[in-house]
Amino acid sequence: MHPTKEKIALLNDKARKAMLPGSTKMILTRMVAALPEDTLAHLRCAVASFDAFTEDNDPYGERDFGSIELEGERYFWKIDYYDRSLRFGVEDPSDTTETVRVLTLMHASEY
Repeated sequence: MHPTKEKIALLNDKARKAMLPGSTKMILTRMVAALPEDTLAHLRCAVASFDAFTEDNDPYGERDFGSIELEGERYFWKIDYYDRSLRFGVEDPSDTTETVRVLTLMHASEY
């Protein structure tokens, strides 16, 4: 894997596991925000521990998307890259001084 792609993948892993404070924001869609607290906690843990990356769900090797089944429901998570103002995308998501990762958790029906 290209060194930049590997760095992006490692940063995304850290973002999913809440180890990039100040550099990661989380967005919950309406259906996810309405989940009971304990279900949301289980979903968050499932996202943090997700490691089922394949060529099909991770074609660019950035580990920025996943699908999880929890309590009979399917959820998606994805990571997008923005500038510090959260207004524009960034050219180099491996540059931690310029990039904010936005992790979105959504019910599959909201995709």
